[in-house]
Amino acid sequence: MNNILSPDSWLNQSITSINDAIWAYCLIIVLIGCGLYFTWKTKFVQFRMIGEMLRLLTDSIANSNGKKHISSFQAFAVSVATRVGTGNLAGVATAIAIGGPGSVFWMWIIALIGSATAFVESTLAQLFKIRSNESFIGGPAYYIQKGLHNRWMAALFACLMILTFGLSYNSIQSNTICSAMNEAFGVPHLVSGGILVFLSLIIVFGGIQRIAKVSSVIVPFMAIGYFILAFVVILLNINLIPHVLKIIIDSAFGIHQFAGGAIGVTLMNGIKRGLFSNEAGEGSAPNVAATASVSHPIKQGLIQALGVFTDTLVVCSCTAFIILISGLYTNPELNGIMLTQNALQAEIGSSGPIFIAIAIFFFAFSSIIGNYYYGETNLRFLTSNKTALQLYRIASGGLLVLFGAMASLDLVWNIGDLCMALITMCNLVALTKLCKYVFRLLNDYRQQKKAGIKEPQFHKHILPDIANDIDCWDERREN
Repeated sequence: MNNILSPDSWLNQSITSINDAIWAYCLIIVLIGCGLYFTWKTKFVQFRMIGEMLRLLTDSIANSNGKKHISSFQAFAVSVATRVGTGNLAGVATAIAIGGPGSVFWMWIIALIGSATAFVESTLAQLFKIRSNESFIGGPAYYIQKGLHNRWMAALFACLMILTFGLSYNSIQSNTICSAMNEAFGVPHLVSGGILVFLSLIIVFGGIQRIAKVSSVIVPFMAIGYFILAFVVILLNINLIPHVLKIIIDSAFGIHQFAGGAIGVTLMNGIKRGLFSNEAGEGSAPNVAATASVSHPIKQGLIQALGVFTDTLVVCSCTAFIILISGLYTNPELNGIMLTQNALQAEIGSSGPIFIAIAIFFFAFSSIIGNYYYGETNLRFLTSNKTALQLYRIASGGLLVLFGAMASLDLVWNIGDLCMALITMCNLVALTKLCKYVFRLLNDYRQQKKAGIKEPQFHKHILPDIANDIDCWDERREN
């Protein structure tokens, strides 16, 4: 039936045309350009400071005072919760199905350069965060208003964040969960959607502390489990890995792709699914990065850069290798999460779809509650009206989750791509204007480390030209 929720509806076709125009002629160039610029200006921070990133995950500064601040690890877990999910299992499969194996290569590239963008945006979120009761709050809307003194642009970003993460992305997560449950257990979409709505509403009414606790338990457990399973599959097919890598490179740069014009489709799908997965540049992770209590803004920048690596170079690659090893990516009838499920079934038997269904439930469910928090942070930026907050909770955890359960895969992904393009463009404009402060902060951090200071401290007098715009960092220690 060709209704408004079907893949061939007029709504889906219209959104597809707009998406292609925005991505092909604007966003890809800007996204890659900004990533390369930030990489150069930070002297390749995402590569040179990997050791420091790993060390900072064990930082326990925030828990030493008994306040309601979340720790560096919890901030990392919440941000990874929204990254490690549908984009890793279904998004990778969609990119390969549409753009071919070469899409994987471009996902790797966007992760490598995008981690510098993630570093810049999360550092800015820490720099311009504000106090909210006993916690911190911040994100692009806050650094746009305080750093650029541009209220309308900050409000625009906040609205786009609510639309993209709080609403649109949650429909994608829900769609993927319900499709996986239907494929593995035959559960109708409406039933899965109803259960998901019930569970989501329970969590989202609990606040960031509950979200952080749930995510810090679910994400490491499922990510490690999925990684171990993928590693076993790869190990059992180790003789095929050189062939898989050759397929990826040939598809990314092959003469047939250039001659047929398919290189553009490959590149676009790789970058779109890579950005959806790791979110570097979208302005999402900075919302939770701002809530962490650290002694220097650079610390959260480094930790969030590590999150991009974890997401794309590890989890996404696992999914890609499983799909390419199976060879099922050539089947035009398989796409999204069903391709991943069938690929794993080909390797480990009938338990494959069941494991993926369970994994995607936890991955995508943690993404739903993380996405909800991103939207709530920006709603609170716009208004303190409690009625508006309650309506948002119902819409994010209820209505859009149910919509995603019933809509087609094509429709929810196309709506998500459009929202992702708009919010990323808005955030990148702000980053290019404010990145100079991040470069100065990074120099300060490196100088303190060079002087033998294990835990560098930041005080806002280091940036006297914007000291009046910085609400926090006026104490000798950010505790």
